[in-house]
Amino acid sequence: MNQSISSYFRRLVSGNERGLLAATARAALRVAEVPYTLGVRYRNRQFDNGARPTISVGVPVISIGNLTLGGTGKTPMVEWVCRWFRQRNVRITIISRGYKAEDGATNDEALELEQKLPDVPHVQNPDRVEAAKMAIEEFACQVIVLDDAFQHRRIARDLNIALLDALQPFGFEHVFPRGTLREPATGLARADLVVLTRADQMTIAQRAEVQARAAKLAPAAGWAECTHAPVSLLSASGTEYPLTALQANVGRPRVAAFCGVGNPAGFAHTITAAGYDLVELREFPDHHNYTREDVESLKQWASTVGADTILCTHKDLVKIELERLGNKSLRAVRIGLDFLAGQEELEKRLTAILDGLPSDPLEALEA
Repeated sequence: MNQSISSYFRRLVSGNERGLLAATARAALRVAEVPYTLGVRYRNRQFDNGARPTISVGVPVISIGNLTLGGTGKTPMVEWVCRWFRQRNVRITIISRGYKAEDGATNDEALELEQKLPDVPHVQNPDRVEAAKMAIEEFACQVIVLDDAFQHRRIARDLNIALLDALQPFGFEHVFPRGTLREPATGLARADLVVLTRADQMTIAQRAEVQARAAKLAPAAGWAECTHAPVSLLSASGTEYPLTALQANVGRPRVAAFCGVGNPAGFAHTITAAGYDLVELREFPDHHNYTREDVESLKQWASTVGADTILCTHKDLVKIELERLGNKSLRAVRIGLDFLAGQEELEKRLTAILDGLPSDPLEALEA
């Protein structure tokens, strides 16, 4: 199994990487954690006491983000919320800062959401206040979803959703760079709803333990639990196949996979949950932009790995856009979001937003 720098970093900060060199590195990262944490706390205090103002953009804003670095399942949650509003004929726009987007282009997450939600505009701009104004003026949107914005404090929001990944909900108990927390865990107090993602990877007792801790950090927040369930396979041409399309004559279908996501372990779990035998996983950095050399290397790897099909994530497929790698079919695993608990709590909060929508978003913006 090829390991990315991200995977090594996680092994290091979790303590799984052993030896004198690893211990020395953790000590150095602990020192570096202090000024980073102080900077984050100072910034949050400025917003809390009003020294830095928050801006109301005139339409309801829903923020979906997380406490930790890497993938916690934001994209499936963004998709679920947007579909909920579109099913009720509400004009909704997604806004993100466009992390690792090349000049003049959209990044992989935006391309993925564009395919999944062709009737939902997606505006990428590091200045999300300007993006929100543009979304209202150009698309007359009635609701804005801020993607990956729990730490973004400039825009006032009507619903603040914080996701916790069951694989490591509290970032190895340290703020970056000693751990994977983007801010101290006390920041969870800003959440209106806390959602435990990939909850099926925990026992009921473990989920209850995380819920109890979240309740202490965010006593006013609601609670929900969900899973990221594989629902189908997707080709670069957009053809959708059932998961059983790879049915093996004997045993579980053997697949190999690659990904450029923040949480490769989560993707590996998704593959095995689909009923496949994952023989090898090749990792790339999160939001990796695949070069021609990368693709040629993947083709060579695919021809030698002992698998019948190559799998990747949807956001990898939208960048590679190939039906095959070498002599092997290439398919993306399409993920759906299923709730184990708390769906009613989320829908109650979305309904409250729905009931209070302005009749004219432009008038609300001018006000």
